[in-house]
Amino acid sequence: MTFLHRRGVLRAAAGTTAAAAAGALLPGCAGDRAATDARHAPSAARDPAPTPVPAASARPLPRGLPAQIAHGPRAGTAVALTFHGRGDPKLATALLAEAERAGARLTVLAVGQWLDEAPRMARRVLDGGHELGNHTMRHLDISTMSGTAAYAEITECADRLRRLTGSIGRWFRPSRAQYATERVARLAARAGYPHVLSYDVDSLDYTDPGGDAVRRAVLAAVRPGSVVSLHFGHAGTLTALPGILDGLHRRGLRAVTTTELLTS
Repeated sequence: MTFLHRRGVLRAAAGTTAAAAAGALLPGCAGDRAATDARHAPSAARDPAPTPVPAASARPLPRGLPAQIAHGPRAGTAVALTFHGRGDPKLATALLAEAERAGARLTVLAVGQWLDEAPRMARRVLDGGHELGNHTMRHLDISTMSGTAAYAEITECADRLRRLTGSIGRWFRPSRAQYATERVARLAARAGYPHVLSYDVDSLDYTDPGGDAVRRAVLAAVRPGSVVSLHFGHAGTLTALPGILDGLHRRGLRAVTTTELLTS
């Protein structure tokens, strides 16, 4: 994988799919209508017992991976469907079940406040054989924060993950940005995430264009090694998933966790 450094941001040399949403929407989940902000207080629900991390997530990564990863090897047959983790737990549970019926394994980047509100989702993700990572505590615009505030966004979510699962997870994805700035990438490494997980295919599902549009956007851009950005909490994403998985299967592609994408 070849990566370029430009204007303080690490960018993949392989082409990435740019978000085309109108208005003031930022890349990735910046325009998510279910956005969580600092007004939400943590839930008082009792945390479930920690769940062991799946074996796939414990595999050592290859040496030489860049600090910011937008895709995996292009020569294989694997792709990673990555989900920004927040929103209605019922929708999330239904989506996980749909993936499991098709034999797909996902990577979920959880927002810390979502874990406070629905702590049992951490167990549900891992019990399904999926991978769980960090998508900041409150899903604010981390790129514009002070170093102290940005670091707290990363570590507070990491603390939730550790308490619920026994691990901070392998992957960190910045909130409201496709790529981490150099400062955010350094802070993530300091917090225990040496590799920031970006993506090269943006489904734009957070704009709620409908299931057919989400399916078409993914299948038009995906190729071997792709990391696809999707979201929990949107009914159209759930509607689109069976068609996405079927389309991948017809092309001889398989949906695996990000760790499996980079180690298989």
